[in-house]
Amino acid sequence: MIYGHIFGGDIMEHFKRGVLLTLIGGTCWGFSGASGQFLFTHYQANPMWLTSMRMCFAGLLITLFGALTQKEAMKRLVSQKKDLIKTFGFGFVLMLCQFTYLQAINTSNAGTASVLQYLSPIYIMIFVCLTSKRLPNKIEALCIVLALGGAFVIATHGRLNGLALTPTGLFWGIACGFTSAAYSIYPKRLMAVYGSVPVTGIGMLFGGVVLLCAGKTWTLAPALDLDGLLVTIGIIVIGTAAAFTLYLQGVVDIGPIKASMIASIEPVSATLFAFVWLSTPFKGIDLVGFAMILVTIFLLALPSDQVSNS
Repeated sequence: MIYGHIFGGDIMEHFKRGVLLTLIGGTCWGFSGASGQFLFTHYQANPMWLTSMRMCFAGLLITLFGALTQKEAMKRLVSQKKDLIKTFGFGFVLMLCQFTYLQAINTSNAGTASVLQYLSPIYIMIFVCLTSKRLPNKIEALCIVLALGGAFVIATHGRLNGLALTPTGLFWGIACGFTSAAYSIYPKRLMAVYGSVPVTGIGMLFGGVVLLCAGKTWTLAPALDLDGLLVTIGIIVIGTAAAFTLYLQGVVDIGPIKASMIASIEPVSATLFAFVWLSTPFKGIDLVGFAMILVTIFLLALPSDQVSNS
């Protein structure tokens, strides 16, 4: 068939590969969250230190990967001053996203932080409605109700007289959702022009170096034994560099809509890792709140633009 091959392979094979890589990438992100919780619990690691380490080293790995596989795009990006500055801005937003996520884990747990992070599609949808000067449609309105209801259930366990989640944990979880939304919106044009890998690698490296220097995070390094060092390396290589690279290839293969839906395996995997590996307790009502938030991702993908964008 004329349409049967792209990038040297069958369309269906690329679809299967995209689904698989996106699933693995999202699972790697979940592993990263549980690993961060492990370092915070057993080594009193500082979220600022861990953010700078994962961004500096993972950004370096992704940038080197881009230099080897997308050399021309890397050259064009570096030579365009305005776009390079915008990429640095993206790196700063990405740094805030990573930092608020790890702070949310540090003040709650990996599963809860990952689910609250997935409030970001709601923030994106509200942003689109505001910039388009329109009201949410029925599905969007339902998603807002479900997302707010899910956050309420997680935070209060249905009790109006007290929080089941600490106010600090709730604050950082909501902040993580906002920064994740900003991270998703900001680089759209840059990635369309230069590709995901160059923009992500250079931006991540810049954000990590800025945090490293501004916060002098080398002074915050915890005393790590072999287990702690291996977990830190796992966060950098598996939970950051590999996760982003696999997910972005999944976006290329199956499109951003399907990829973002499949990547919602992240909070599920983070919850399972935290429960099995770290013995983090969850109540049934927590899972109800998780489900209320996660279902909004699939509902938001129902309109017809799913077909045109995927």
